[in-house]
Amino acid sequence: MIVVHSPASSRHDPDTYFRRGRTVAHPEQATRYPILRDAAAAAGHRLVEAADAGPEPILAVHDAGLVELLSGIWARRDELPEIGEEILTGHFARPQMSRRPEGLLGRLGYYMADTSTPVRAGTWEAVHGSAQAAVGAADAALASGHAYALCRPPGHHAYADSTGGFCFLNNTAIAAERLRAATGGRVAVLDIDVHHGNGTQGIFYRRADVLTVSVHADPSNYFPFYTGYADETGDGEGSGANRNIPLPQGSGDAAWLAAISEGLSTVAEFGPSALVVALGFDASEHDPIGAFKVTTEGFARAARLIAAAHPLTVLVQEGGYLCEALPQNLVAFLGAFEASR
Repeated sequence: MIVVHSPASSRHDPDTYFRRGRTVAHPEQATRYPILRDAAAAAGHRLVEAADAGPEPILAVHDAGLVELLSGIWARRDELPEIGEEILTGHFARPQMSRRPEGLLGRLGYYMADTSTPVRAGTWEAVHGSAQAAVGAADAALASGHAYALCRPPGHHAYADSTGGFCFLNNTAIAAERLRAATGGRVAVLDIDVHHGNGTQGIFYRRADVLTVSVHADPSNYFPFYTGYADETGDGEGSGANRNIPLPQGSGDAAWLAAISEGLSTVAEFGPSALVVALGFDASEHDPIGAFKVTTEGFARAARLIAAAHPLTVLVQEGGYLCEALPQNLVAFLGAFEASR
């Protein structure tokens, strides 16, 4: 397996996160990157550092204002007196608010959905590198049939114009758009992270050329709360090109794998020219913020199903947080995927 990664991924390293009324250690820590990278290398997969394809693949998916803010915000930190190691706001725009302000705190709230995406000195380099890993994996898969993008920070909660849920740029959507442009055909996204891929859904919701399918925990009492329901099927030209398969919290291998099989049937009916898998390991029974009970063998079985689904497949790393099972689940998935090709 070609593993495309960026050493800049470690440069974003948030300390804390406000969760359920408490300040806790941030789950999306920089150490996720070397843990996953080293596990893939030890298992014999070929590591390739991502080249810089420039801003165009990012801007093909994201609002230019968001990209401008993320790339230049640290240089503007003097506008915030007494700023510390992180730039964050406590003020967030709602749909009924009418305009984008000029001031930095208001601008942050305009482009951020929550407090999980603080900006630090190396944040832009990390999220830019993560996006380039997605681009590089898409390009590698076009040549070899499949590749794995070790993206960190993750991306599937980022909308075209908004960060959120630990995500700054939507790596899965960037890879999908790269493949769509290269193949000239339609592309499918299958998201198996425990959280709904709300940002990816939002980016493609009104488009007919990208199918989005997400298997995730019921959002009625789980992040992202406001999207991920079964009646969300696309809008306008995209009507029918979105499918959500929410499962009860506590679901294990059997229910999860059955839902993935359902999702893959929808992908097959769509007939895409390429498949992008938003690969989250936070469905694991051991994940510290997960809601499912998927075993390591469950991830291997999922890999076998997915490997048989399409000859051109890109795996994009999404969630999966610090626990002993995290690298084990990656190795099991990549190994089973490779063995089934």
